[in-house]
Amino acid sequence: MPLLIVAIGVLLLLIFIMKFKLNTFVSLIIVSFIVAIALGMPLEEVVGSIESGLGGTLGHIALIFGMGAMLGRLIADAGGANRIAITLIDKFGEKRIQWAVLFASFIVGIALFLEVAIVLLVPIIFSIAKELKVSIVKLGLPMVTAALATHAFLPPHPGPTVVAAEYGANIGLVLIYGIIVAIPTVIFAGILYPKLAKKIVPTAFTREGSESFGVQKTFKLEETPGFGISLFTALFPVILMALGAIVDMVQPVLGFSDNMLVILIRFIGNSSTAMLLSLLLAVYTMGLRRNIPIKTLMDSCSSAINALGMLLLIIGGGGALKQVLIDGGVGDYVADIFAGSAMSPVFFAWMVAAILRICLGSGTVATLTTAGLVIPSLAGIPDVNLELVALATGAGSAIASHVNDAGFWMVKESLGMTLKEAFGTYTVLSTIVAVSGLVFTLLLDIII
Repeated sequence: MPLLIVAIGVLLLLIFIMKFKLNTFVSLIIVSFIVAIALGMPLEEVVGSIESGLGGTLGHIALIFGMGAMLGRLIADAGGANRIAITLIDKFGEKRIQWAVLFASFIVGIALFLEVAIVLLVPIIFSIAKELKVSIVKLGLPMVTAALATHAFLPPHPGPTVVAAEYGANIGLVLIYGIIVAIPTVIFAGILYPKLAKKIVPTAFTREGSESFGVQKTFKLEETPGFGISLFTALFPVILMALGAIVDMVQPVLGFSDNMLVILIRFIGNSSTAMLLSLLLAVYTMGLRRNIPIKTLMDSCSSAINALGMLLLIIGGGGALKQVLIDGGVGDYVADIFAGSAMSPVFFAWMVAAILRICLGSGTVATLTTAGLVIPSLAGIPDVNLELVALATGAGSAIASHVNDAGFWMVKESLGMTLKEAFGTYTVLSTIVAVSGLVFTLLLDIII
């Protein structure tokens, strides 16, 4: 019965969003109330459960998420992302142009959210495709692969950040393991699959793309920050969080005590501290150092946060539904079903996230709902690696992007593809990211 109620809740969510065109946040809250009551929760506890889910989810990640958005916007508005992309493409050369786009998009994608990365990079790869007389899709697929993989696997992106917090996983370790998993995944999906896709949907590779889509401010290369400082600024939060994670990994092995240096590294490697320090660095390197007024920089930060408002509410709404599933006993029911099961918690988390992603469209909502179903089942499993469960959830949330996903339409329109071509390229590609992510996460699970 509890699983039937969840299925009806998911179906209602789909109907509200797709048929009645209700706002996603409003739909999530309505469904949270319906599911809570249907699960037999006492009426006086329903509102408290929803509020604690919404507040608990946003309480931990809003700071990381907000400052991550501001950091990305500062780098983009200063032309730093543009400099990184153009320089790497020049260095790799015409023959390895797809590798150049993949590498540049991966680095830019660490700092920028999926939609922002696509909007920023499409005009760049459009001009390169035009100059080299190659299809926009040939360069666009490596770009969207890197953007999708960083979005699914790497903090400070919303999905991995939120789910790591919900599982109580170490965000620094999620970042390190995420990079290890993402690198082979993007090679499979972004370099190898497009060669096969050219045979499956050859017409897609004749497309010129939409020149006007997402065109942003144009930069003269000499007016942008240097490549080295742009790269360092974009990767600074990664460096700091990785330092903190490395200390956590080696301390038990080497057995050294918590001296002042270890405490300091842990402090600056904490995800919230790392994002704050990275934002302050970006204010200097992308702005003050180049004599850009502080007001202009703060306008960039404000516009980044303004764009985030609804997304933060949607994440909170997903957290509310997650909490209702836990408080209503669904998580315990699922845990009982899988008690004594030989199924890997990594695979179970991936499977639940994948099903929810296909149904709901939003990867972020899928990860949060997955957490509500998976968390109780983890309690009875000794020595489970929470970081890998978080990664598997992120991988599952990337699967089969199709018509209920805003990112699908964004990719389709920006690369100028028909619906059939978008299914044959981006839908399959996103599935390869999800499946490869699971395979490499399971391999990591065997090793560590």
